[in-house]
This record gives sequence, C-alpha cells and structure tokens, in this order.
Amino acid sequence: MPKRIFGIDVGGTFTDIAVITDGHLEIHKLSSTLDPSIGVMQGLSELLKELAPEQTGWDESAQFVHGSTVATNALLEGKGSRTALITTLGFEDVLEIGRQARSDLYDFNIERSPALAPWELRFGVSERIDHTGTIIEDLTPESIETLIKLLDEAEVESVAISTLFSFLNPVHENMIVNSLAKLPNPPFTSISSQILPEFREYERTSTVVVNSYVGPIMSEYLGRLEISLSKNLRIMQSSGGSITTTLASEQPVRTILSGPAGGVVGAFHTGMRAGYPDIITLDMGGTSTDVSVCPGLIKQTTSAKVGGYPIGVPMIEIHTVGAGGGSIARVDSGGALVVGPESAGADPGPACYGKGTEITVSDANLVLGRLQANHFLGGQIKLDLQRSIELLDDLATEIGTTRENAALGIIRVVNSNMERAIRSISLERGHDPRQFTLIPFGGAGPMHACELAEDLGIPRILIPEHPGVLSALGVAIADVIKDYSRTVMLRGEDINHLRLEEEFHGMESQAKEQFHREGFNSSQIITHRLVDTRYLGQSFELPVNYPERPSRGDLTRSISASFYKAHMQRFGYADKSQPIEIVNLRVQAEMPVEKPELIEKPSIGPDPSKAVAGFSHVTFSTGSQSAIMYHRSLLEPGNYIKGPALLLQMDSTIVLSQGWSGIIDGFGNLIVTIS
Repeated sequence: MPKRIFGIDVGGTFTDIAVITDGHLEIHKLSSTLDPSIGVMQGLSELLKELAPEQTGWDESAQFVHGSTVATNALLEGKGSRTALITTLGFEDVLEIGRQARSDLYDFNIERSPALAPWELRFGVSERIDHTGTIIEDLTPESIETLIKLLDEAEVESVAISTLFSFLNPVHENMIVNSLAKLPNPPFTSISSQILPEFREYERTSTVVVNSYVGPIMSEYLGRLEISLSKNLRIMQSSGGSITTTLASEQPVRTILSGPAGGVVGAFHTGMRAGYPDIITLDMGGTSTDVSVCPGLIKQTTSAKVGGYPIGVPMIEIHTVGAGGGSIARVDSGGALVVGPESAGADPGPACYGKGTEITVSDANLVLGRLQANHFLGGQIKLDLQRSIELLDDLATEIGTTRENAALGIIRVVNSNMERAIRSISLERGHDPRQFTLIPFGGAGPMHACELAEDLGIPRILIPEHPGVLSALGVAIADVIKDYSRTVMLRGEDINHLRLEEEFHGMESQAKEQFHREGFNSSQIITHRLVDTRYLGQSFELPVNYPERPSRGDLTRSISASFYKAHMQRFGYADKSQPIEIVNLRVQAEMPVEKPELIEKPSIGPDPSKAVAGFSHVTFSTGSQSAIMYHRSLLEPGNYIKGPALLLQMDSTIVLSQGWSGIIDGFGNLIVTIS
C-alpha cells in the first residue's frame, strides 16, 4: 500500500485537501459546508474514488492532519458554550478589568468584546496561594460542595478554573477539577495550571476561559471525525505543528489559528526550497486575508488577541483582516465605498456564484476580466458574469461613476486593507518589506499580488505551483510539536546555570514521555529552548534563544546580548547598561515529519507558447489591456511570461500586471519580478 498523508484545510468558502502519496503531491478542492465535518468527509470520499477506486475505505497507514476553524468560528461568532469561571475570591471581575488598555487610544466609542463568562457565572472561592507557591488559606471541602451546587443551579456546560499563583502550586485547581469529574454529568473543564502555567492572571484567565468556551463544540466535532477516520487523525495547532485529537479536544485554544498557521508553514517550506528564506506571506481566501513575516524563520508570539480576547499559548505571528474574495462591497452612511469585513461566505457566496445578491471582490475581479467565467475552479463552476454586471451597475449608479471605475475602486479598497496589514507586521516590527519576497496564496492572493508588491516596494513575488491549496499542504507537512512553559522570575545572581538546566530538563522529560505514549521514537525529538526576557520593571517580554552550551560565567552575559539585539530589532533602541530578568522558560519539542521530495527540474527554455489558452481584455488602473491567458499546468521550467497576462489553474488565477514578468523555476514556482 502506498503511504498517504492528507492535509485538510477548511476555510470559509472552500475546503482544500492536499494528498502526499510516497512524496508525490495531489490536490482537491470543494465548497465548504455549514458542518465542516460533512465537507471533509465528502472531499475524502471523492478522493478515494479518484486515487483508489477499488477500495471501500482508507487503509490503516493513511494519516490525516486537519486544520480546523471550528474553535475559531465558535469564538468569533459568539457561539460557544455556557461557561463559568472559578477563581480566587475577590478576583471574579478579572475578565472585565483586564489591563485597562485601549486598542484605539482616541476612539471614544470603542466597544470591548463581552466577557465569555458573564458576571452571574463567575464564582470566587475562599483560598489563597502566595507568590512563592505557599498555601496561606486552604480550600475546604465545604467550599467545593457549595460551589458545585451553584454550578448545578446555573446549568453551565463548561467550567474554567484559574486561581492565583496556580502555576506555582496547582493543588487547589486540582481539588476543584477532581470534584467536578465525580459528578454524574461533569461539565467540560479546563484549568489554568495545565493550559497556561504562567504569571499574569488576566491573560492566563482569558486563555483558560476561551479554552472552556470552545471546548464542548470542538470535542463533539472531533469525535464525529474520529469515528470516520479512526485514530490516524491529528490536528493542526496555532504554533505551526500538529497535536493529537485528544489534546486538541482538551485544549482547543491551541487550534484557534490552525488554518492560517498551515499556510505560513507551507509558504515557508516553499520559499526555503526555492532559495528565498526571507518572505512575507499573503493568504487571501474567500473571507479574510492572513499575513505574516518570516525573516529566515517562522516567528511566534505568546501575546496574541483573537476576537478581542487575549490568548497566551504559542502561535505563529499572523495578522488577519476581513479582506477576501467574498468580502462585500457597499456604500456607508457617509457615501464612502467600503469593502468587508462582512463576507458572502460559501453560501450564498459572491453574486457571480449564482445565488448571492451582494457585490463582492470576486465580482469586481470577474467584471474587470481578472477572473474568467469558464475557468473558475478548473471549469467545475461557471461564474455568472451578467449577474455581477447588473449588481455592479447598481453600485456604480449609487456612487456616481462607471461600472469599471466602481470595480477598480473595490479592488483599490481591498488592496489598501491588505497593504496596511502587511505594513503592520513588517515596517512596524522593524522589517523593511523591500528586503523580502512576497508569497501570495489562497484562491485570491495571486490576483492581487502584483499591485500590492508595487505599492509596498517588494521587488519579488514567488507564486507556488498550487497556491490555492498551500495551507492544506502546510498542514500535511507540519511537524508534530509540543510546547511547554514555566514562570521562574530570575534576575542577577538568581540566573543560575544549574537551576535553569533543571527546569529545562524537567520540561524536556515531560515531552519525551508524551511522545513515547503517542508511539513516537523519542530519540528523534528536536528541542528548542527559549527564555522570555525583559528589562527590570518592564511590563512585557521578548523571547530569545537559550545558549546551546553556556558557561556559568557567560550565561547572563549571553542572554543579555541576545535580548539587547532583539529589543533593538523590535523597538529601535536598547540600553545595554540596564540589567535584565528572565520571566519564563519555554521548550518546544519537535518531531520532524517527512516532507515531499521535490526534484528540481532543468530549464527547457523561455518559450511558453504551448501553454497559451487564448486572449482576454483585462482592466487595470491604466485602462483596458489585452492579456495572454496561459494554462499553468502546461508551463515548464524556464518558461518566461510577460505581463499583462492571466495564468489559469484549478485552485487559483494569477494576474500579471503590465511591467511585471515571471519565470517558472525548477520546482514549478512562478518567480515574478518587475520587468
């Protein structure tokens, strides 16, 4: 039997599947369903008929890795479970108080996201542990009994437990969770000492509440998939690696950016293979656009916000905006053209899909000739050009312009939204986009890449061979990763080599044990040690690599030097005279997954004529131009394409603007530069 790995990425509009069979890549794409599990199983059934028509089901060696949006959607749409918070008496309002920081300093009408555990479901218990982990007030069985009665009366579906300093001593959290587990119908329960054993009670509490809020929905969803796919299913997590379905069910907060993380992993892998390690990723799908900067490595953060809620578990640094092919264009009360963040989704979808009644970015691209009605999704869907024209004419009349100008206005607005997102993760983080290669993917990314790169001064674009399913490929090739952390609060002479080695060794032993239980060879584990550092008195930290072979005398000096460099990169200054402290220790344990073996093919010459599919008129800001259309699948290494041109393929459409040209490299990528 051939060895197969399936990468499954469920988006708001399409479900993408990438299949690696003995190193060979195949792709599949279908419309997403309201219940993602239905779309997943439908896509896999269609693939089974294509790949193994003689089989009635997948063999036991088949592996499935799923990038899930279930937890994400439940959080963003406010459709999670009825969640209670249990915390130390007097700290019930930590979710409301937060950090008293404003996301927009000068917006007087700013609206905060509502607390996921409302005030009537927040319970304080009489217990206290101090900053050393010492119990100064015991939690009594009577208090727990009273608490359980209150939870029963409140009819909660899930419970989040986060007491003060539980990351140093979890005894009281464990007492509560053990008591809840003995109930006839125990609620879904998560405790902060397991989810995020770190200081900062607000972020820790927010993270564990999010986990419980989405937990029941995620557990039910994964349970349905496991019945169909047996036990060979893993889930993509936000940090760029996969985890077991058991852990994903217990800690779904780790999957909040599951799909977007797969895209960054796939893009970084593609860029490294092609010789471009410094990349900016642009994942434009039907509903949103996700951007990330990778300066030779995939960057992670532990201080992200999703839907306005702080989440402290490790995740790839990704900035998301409501800009996709399905983003709805409208005129606001002030007469300005607005695009997104509302989306037409998969059902009814953009107007050109035949059912929708709202004009979208896809409709604008179709009217401008950038999308071809007969070539969408490899011809599986015929787009309704006339429907788009009629709705766009209505919009043009409303704003007093022509149909073409209205369509170009939609494109300019959505491009500006994406441009701001790229600037926020590059220039605002100390990275010059002119030094990077842009990798656009998703169904819509390659259509907008040239205009975005030109506006940002990015000199090179790399478009993968299968840009529309790159996230699914990233999910399939993602390594198995486990993250661990401990708060230590060390400074000066307390930064002791033996103490740190002891702490790191403890986390690494835990990783080896868990990998062993999952059937992996623990000798193949690759571990990365990180320390969260800051200036004394600073309110935020920066992660730096722990020295590989530190000597006792040079340990503090080495960590300080790494911190000063990171601080200069991030903020533009560093005071080397000021002492630092170590706040958290982190270990990332990685089990490498076999990647598809891509053999670089030799160039056959620049002539792309055998791939020509015809001609089309495409409208740009400079006017309507005749563009050559090419079948991307027929292009060979070395083929040279000069814009304006359209490259047609099943999973995406590539638009080369005038002044840009591209060449197919030995891996099938299209390398685009200014002519």
